[in-house]
Parts: sequence; structure tokens; C-alpha cells
Amino acid sequence: MTTLAFALPDGTTEQVEVHALLNAGYAGREQSEVQAHIDELALLGIPGPETIPALYPVSPYLAQQTSEVPAQHGRTSGEAEWALVITENGPLLTAACDHTDRDLEVHGVAWSKNAGPDVLADRAWRLDDVRDHLDSLRLRAWVSHGQEDGSLIQDSPLSALLSPDYWLGVLRERGLDRPGTVLISGTVAMAEGVDQFADAWRVELSDPSTGESISLGYSVRRMPQPIG
Repeated sequence: MTTLAFALPDGTTEQVEVHALLNAGYAGREQSEVQAHIDELALLGIPGPETIPALYPVSPYLAQQTSEVPAQHGRTSGEAEWALVITENGPLLTAACDHTDRDLEVHGVAWSKNAGPDVLADRAWRLDDVRDHLDSLRLRAWVSHGQEDGSLIQDSPLSALLSPDYWLGVLRERGLDRPGTVLISGTVAMAEGVDQFADAWRVELSDPSTGESISLGYSVRRMPQPIG
């Protein structure tokens, strides 16, 4: 079983053994934002969902804190998201990046979500400490190709997405609001003209009211070609 560790602002650390990992999809509050993401995926041949928002169970071991993601081919990419982590001491909020196989996504979104990791930051905030200004928090992502500096590919306030409290309600209805559950929020629209099939991803969740931020970054490593 995967165990994650998060450093908190008060100097303590929370360790969580992941028992359930869930990826939300098409989770924007504004239908225009949701449609923009559906349109992005349609360009890759990925059909739209039957239900909005969607929720995909993912193998718990795919919740990772890593600096490198292996990929079998060149059409995988990340998605900037926040993560809700349920602990014995209440829910935590952190930054995450859902690394997805876009070729496989054409055949099934749930399959593609199980083909790559959900990368989480190693720092977090207690949800109770930021709940009163959640909508002002900002989610950004940058991608890098080769040695170039990162290009901004995603930039939205958390008000663009369904709130952590909305998803806590969903978890409660399903009996999943218990320690060891991790929920990844769904993502926001990508900037036009930026190549998402990058060599590296960096995601930041920032709090403008305090100037503090939580970030993660990883490189994408191409695996050797299969034999046979």
C-alpha cells in the first residue's frame, strides 16, 4: 500500500496510507470551462462524458510523490489539479498533477487514468485553514521541452472548479469520507498553442492572501521500446 507524507505549515507531518484514489473529471463550476476541456480532448479523439461531473476510481498505488514519471510513448501529459487527502486529523489540501495516457484515453477515460500516476506535492494545508478563502487560491502549471524555460499552460483560480466541500459531500454519500481516501479535483482549460506533450511538468497551488504556495515538479522519462 502506498504511504504519502505531507509537511504542514505548523512544522508537523501527516502520513497517510492510501486506500482509495479517485479522479474527478469535467468538474468545472462554469459550463463554458467544462466545454473547453471537452473540446481540448475532442481534438485528441477522446469522446465526451455521459455524466458531468465524472468520478473515476484509480488504483491506490498510483498516488505518488515522485520527481520522475515513466511513459511508454510521447502522447502522455499532465493536468494541474488540487488533491483532497483525508487523514485521521481531518482533510488536507495540496497540489497534484494527473499524468494521463492520451492515446489510451481515446478508448476509455477510466483506463487512461490507471495508466499513469497522480503525482502529489509533499506539502499540504489543512482544509480548515484555507476554507474561508478557497476560491481565491490559484492553480498553475508549466511545461518544459528540452532545455527551454517552462511555458505557462494552465492558470485558473480554484473558483473555476467544484469545491473540496462539494466532493466531501460526494465522498460522504458513498462512505468514502474516511482516512486513506485521496480525491483529485479534475483540471482546468489549457492555454492554446502550448504543446502539452512535454518533457517536464510543474504545478503550483498558491494562496495570494499569504504569498505561500505548494508545488511539485517531475520529468517525463521515455521507457525503452518493448521487445516481442
